[in-house]
Amino acid sequence: MSERHGKKEPGKIETTGHSWDGIEELNTPLPGWWVWCFYATIVFAAGYMIAYPAWPLVHSATPGLLGFSNRGAVEAEIKRFDDANATIKAKLVAADLTAIKDDPALAAYAKNAGAAVFRANCVQCHGSGAAGVKGKGYPSLLDNDWLWGGDMESIHTTVTHGIRNTTDEDARFSQMPAWGEQLSPEEIAQVVQYVRQVSGQANDAALATAGATIFADNCAACHGEDAKGGRDFGAPNLTDAIWLYGGDVAKLTETVTFSRFGVMQNWSPRLSEDEIRAVAFYVHGLGGGE
Repeated sequence: MSERHGKKEPGKIETTGHSWDGIEELNTPLPGWWVWCFYATIVFAAGYMIAYPAWPLVHSATPGLLGFSNRGAVEAEIKRFDDANATIKAKLVAADLTAIKDDPALAAYAKNAGAAVFRANCVQCHGSGAAGVKGKGYPSLLDNDWLWGGDMESIHTTVTHGIRNTTDEDARFSQMPAWGEQLSPEEIAQVVQYVRQVSGQANDAALATAGATIFADNCAACHGEDAKGGRDFGAPNLTDAIWLYGGDVAKLTETVTFSRFGVMQNWSPRLSEDEIRAVAFYVHGLGGGE
């Protein structure tokens, strides 16, 4: 073999013997320290797979000799905080809802805990600022327009049992008829104009006059003769400018024709009593609580 095929000359680097179009591949090994670091990472990886959970199985992973679990570590951390807050949680559960505000320490805890519960569970529908989603049936919690009442007790009941769900027999429940099955399109147009009239919006006076009779005969039982709503039925006030699904002619016509049936889940299976009380206190303090 010639020198160019691998024989080392003084002061020159060996070649591997490979050549492409006259270009030779030099034999330059990795530094020893780098090779040993690489071997060390292999040993470390093997040890890690033995000591910690690593290989996925059908329903879990290999537990590892140390029995470490990220889930277990999180549960232990949660328990540590639960134990630290056990006393004030018990105090919150035992307190009268209306008296929480009178205890500064308890009120501060309830506000902070309630905010955390709200951000984790309620913002998906009510929004991060609790302003709801206009036109979609998700109410704002910042105003003073409450379908089922906005005092502490009412909010607590709503959060606990929910609205119109089928999972809690104590859920607040009401049903608006689909008036399109009972009223003609002309009658629906008349009652829509009446609703726009009582809510201070532009309307056809002649149609509204006819719609007043239709409203009195069919709608006043829930919404009241003055159209200001009824909390026993969760019937909204129709005289203000707050609309869950929109107050223009098209949306009102759709609402009267097909009805609305918003559902809120009952949070009692998912939240503890202290969490429900905390979030009720937080919501009540947002500005719209009565």
